[in-house]
Amino acid sequence: MKKVLRTGVTIVICAAIVVGYYYYLSRKNDNQASEEREEMSEVDKIISRDFKDKYPTTPREVVKWYNRIITAYYKEEYSDEELDKMADQARMLMDEELLSYNSKESYMAAVKTDIENYKNRKRQIVQSKVCDSNDIRYATVKGYSCAYVNTYYFVKEGSDYTRSYQEFVLRKDSKGNWKILTFRLTQGEAEENEQ
Repeated sequence: MKKVLRTGVTIVICAAIVVGYYYYLSRKNDNQASEEREEMSEVDKIISRDFKDKYPTTPREVVKWYNRIITAYYKEEYSDEELDKMADQARMLMDEELLSYNSKESYMAAVKTDIENYKNRKRQIVQSKVCDSNDIRYATVKGYSCAYVNTYYFVKEGSDYTRSYQEFVLRKDSKGNWKILTFRLTQGEAEENEQ
């Protein structure tokens, strides 16, 4: 009977050691993965986002990603190669019609001019905010599903702060992805000024 008891205790202890070691290794890998994520810069996060397999599912998410990219243009440090990759990411969020009016070369020239202008004026986007999902307007225009998304940018220039407002129009493409068709400056709404 004592031999059976010793064998049972030994098996329980061995099982506890195996489970404990497994738990230790899984926590160690989780911690390493989270440290690696924390070490990634915003530019790295933008560049590494896979829009082919993980395209944003809502118009709001598309505009939020676009805002992250343009905020990084004006705020982050990056190489010319990284800027080119971020521009490619921004263009992946755009509708084919918008892309047809803006070649990669003209888009890059405009982006570089804007970045230089921001640097010369000591401007940066401090924050961007996209309207709530409930505030997005949907419509069918010429047979296409469209969404209207409002956003604002809180911009610092020197020691002054201002807000600018834009309305994005997105259109569903043949794959069901929302793509930016156009955007325009708008007047801000009173409730947004209070936030």
